[in-house]
Amino acid sequence: MDNLKVTPFANIALEDPFFDSLRANYEGFDYWFRRKASAGEVALVYYDGATLLDFLYLKDEDEALPLDGITLPPKKRLKVGTFKIERRGTNRGERFMKRILDVAIIKDIPEVYVTMFDDTEELQHLRSFFEQYGFSEVGRKSHPNGRSESVLVRDMSVHTGDIVQDYPFVGRTQGNKYLLAIKPDYHTKLFPDSILKTEHYDILQDVSPTNSINKIYICWMRGVDQLKYGDKLIIYRTTDNQGPAHYRSVATSLCTVSEVKTIRDFANLDEFVRYTNRYSIFNETELRRWYHSKPYFVVFKVVYNLAFQKKVIRKELIEQAGLIAEDYWGFMPLTETQFTDILNLGNADGRYIVN
Repeated sequence: MDNLKVTPFANIALEDPFFDSLRANYEGFDYWFRRKASAGEVALVYYDGATLLDFLYLKDEDEALPLDGITLPPKKRLKVGTFKIERRGTNRGERFMKRILDVAIIKDIPEVYVTMFDDTEELQHLRSFFEQYGFSEVGRKSHPNGRSESVLVRDMSVHTGDIVQDYPFVGRTQGNKYLLAIKPDYHTKLFPDSILKTEHYDILQDVSPTNSINKIYICWMRGVDQLKYGDKLIIYRTTDNQGPAHYRSVATSLCTVSEVKTIRDFANLDEFVRYTNRYSIFNETELRRWYHSKPYFVVFKVVYNLAFQKKVIRKELIEQAGLIAEDYWGFMPLTETQFTDILNLGNADGRYIVN
């Protein structure tokens, strides 16, 4: 799968059948699209070969927002102008959501909103998806043809304590803190490195098709069964054997645990595969083999909050964060001080951390 690409409207074929549903729902869509092309606007798109599958357009606003019976006052807002994923049941919607919220944080935009019709099953699914990530209806917007759109808003200053609704923010005081070691091959698939940039759509540039919000990891390391909802994981990529582990093993990112299961929580193999298949790096054949070959394992789902801007080598973790070299580094409890020190060493963006 190729990465998401920032592409000028002018380079996207308006006659592509992908836009037929948007054209049917929104009167004047073609005119709007051509205006964006003439203005040099860009969108985030994903093609499978020559087939357009995903399209996202964002717009910065600061004017009043008129709704039915109420007008929201002028405010700096990020509008999700167009959001379309061709196939449900994939993780690609999460890739868009991650980038929407990253843009709002990096640009210091306090409110994100989207307007959408919700009178079909497909659109109701889309609405539920936005609500899952903290958007809620503030009003409706009627059209001359009798249809009305729901207006959903995410207030970026509101933190509920719900890990998914608050995403990508991390509650510093919530949960215990641990270091979790992952081998390089698995790490690359689960936690692709991405560097946020500060200019326009560059901060949206995608680096991997696995760059989703939710991840599932399966392991049997000592102690992982004590994980619980809200715990924080510093992801530690073990050495790639290209040099001494002192310099090649690195802390790379921060996740929050959202769910923990063991093999006993699955009634049978099929239930295990259904739960793990979407967010795991393993294919169905591998999952089935693991289920039969391991007498005990832990499955945990995490929310991928942020990648460190600076990778923290093992040497620094020992000398500057106080980790003990002789301890077991597969799964290691961290003190609050060690956790904070690692975030600082990794130049973790403080805008994502809330108290």
